[in-house]
Amino acid sequence: MPGSVPQRSVRSRFTFGLPTLDRYVLHQLLFALLATTGGLTALIWLTQSLRFVSLVVDRGLSLRVFLELTSMMMPSFVAVVLPITTFVVVLFVYQRLAGDRELTVMRAAGLSPWALGRPGVICASFATALTLVLNLWLVPVSYRHFRQFEFQIRNRIAAFMLQEGVFTRISDTMTVYVRERTHTGELRGIMVEDDRDPASRATILAERGAMVVVNDEPRVVLYDGSREAIDRQTGRLTVLLFTQNTLDLTSRKSDQVRYPDAAEMSLGELLSPAPGSIFERDRGKLAVEGWRRLSSPFTAFSYAMIALVAILRGVFSRHGNILRPLSAILTVVGLLALSLMLQNFASRNMSLIPLVMVVAVLPGLIAAVILFRPDSGRAPPFRRDS
Repeated sequence: MPGSVPQRSVRSRFTFGLPTLDRYVLHQLLFALLATTGGLTALIWLTQSLRFVSLVVDRGLSLRVFLELTSMMMPSFVAVVLPITTFVVVLFVYQRLAGDRELTVMRAAGLSPWALGRPGVICASFATALTLVLNLWLVPVSYRHFRQFEFQIRNRIAAFMLQEGVFTRISDTMTVYVRERTHTGELRGIMVEDDRDPASRATILAERGAMVVVNDEPRVVLYDGSREAIDRQTGRLTVLLFTQNTLDLTSRKSDQVRYPDAAEMSLGELLSPAPGSIFERDRGKLAVEGWRRLSSPFTAFSYAMIALVAILRGVFSRHGNILRPLSAILTVVGLLALSLMLQNFASRNMSLIPLVMVVAVLPGLIAAVILFRPDSGRAPPFRRDS
C-alpha cells in the first residue's frame, strides 16, 4: 500500500536514531560528572592540603614534594564525592532536559521510561564500578603511600630545615637553636634542649655541627661542645665535654612505630584481622569500614535512580515541578544521615553491619521497580497549566 512505505521509513529512521539519543544524553551526563567531580575534588584537596603548607613555609619543603604528597589523597576524595556528584549530575541534566522540553519531545515520540532513563543508568553503573575500584584497590594503596611519605617527611626533612636564629621544635621533647647555617650546610652556634629522658634533662652546646642521615633517621654530628644535665634525685650538675658527639634528632624509638590506619588496610585485613593483633579489639570499627567500602559504590546507583524517578515519573507539567527534585534531594540527604548513623551504631553492635549494605542497595532497587515496572510504558498524563 502506498501509505505503508513512509510509515516503515519513519520507523526505520526512528530506530536508527535511538542510540544517538542515548549518546546525546550520556555525553552530557559524563561531561558534567567529570567536571563536577573534578571541581569538588580539587576544592576538597585545596582545603585539606592547607595543613601541609607549614612544611613549605616553615621548613622549606619543595613544591614538588608538597604536590606529590597531597596528590596521594586525591583517590580517597574522588571515592567520597563520586556518589554525590552522580546524583547531582543525573538530577540536573534530566531536569534541564525537562525544562528545555526535550523530554517532552522524547515522550511524544513514544519513548518509554526505560529508554529515557537508560543513559542515566549507564552513567550510574560507570560511577558505581569506578567507586568500587577506588574503594577496594586504589584508595588503600594511595593512602598507605601517603602515610609512609608523610611519616618520613615529618621525621627526616623537619630536622634538616633548621632556621638561623630560631628555636626549632623538633618534637615534644627536643628543641634546637642554630645561630648560623653556612652555604655548605655547616651549623654554627648550636644549642639543644633534650628532654627525652625525664629523669635527666640535658642542655647541649656545640660550636659547630653537620647533618647526616643514618638508616633514614636524621642525626647531627656535634664538634667542640658540652652536655650539661641535672640529676633530679641529687640535684647535682653534670658537665660532659666532648670534641665530637652524635645526636639523634628523632623521638624515642617507641614513638617511631607507625601503626596502619583503617583507611590504608586492605579489605581482607579489615574483615578478618589477624588473631592476637592490636587491631582485634577494634574488630567492630574495622568491619564497618570494610562493609562501607563494599556498600558505598552502590549508593551512586541508588542515588541516580532516585533522581530518575523524581524527574521521569509522575504527572508532567509544562512549567516544571520543583517539588520532585526537592524531594529527591531530601531523600538522599536522609539516606546519607541514616547511613552515617547506622555505621556508628554498627561499630558497637556488629549484628547491625549487614544493614549498611541494605541501606545502600535497597533504595536503588525500589526506585528501579517504580521507574521500570510494566505499566510504566504508558505515557504519563500531562497536566494542563494555565
